[in-house]
Amino acid sequence: MIDLEGPDPLYLQLAAVLRERIASGAYQPNRPIASVAELQEEFGLARGTILKSIDVLKSEKLVRAVPGRGTFVTPSA
Repeated sequence: MIDLEGPDPLYLQLAAVLRERIASGAYQPNRPIASVAELQEEFGLARGTILKSIDVLKSEKLVRAVPGRGTFVTPSA
């Protein structure tokens, strides 16, 4: 999953994992992805790294943030 010793930045590796979860249907449209805290626990990455990964997915229009509710998979993803 995440290669801590590899050449690719950790945030891009995590973005790839989350992108695959969206593509495979593990994260359904209009449903939230795992919270930042849950992703920190699962992957052992810093909060900033997690947020940067989510920003990548936002820029790709795969997810959107809903204040006070979480980050949701967009219907078109």
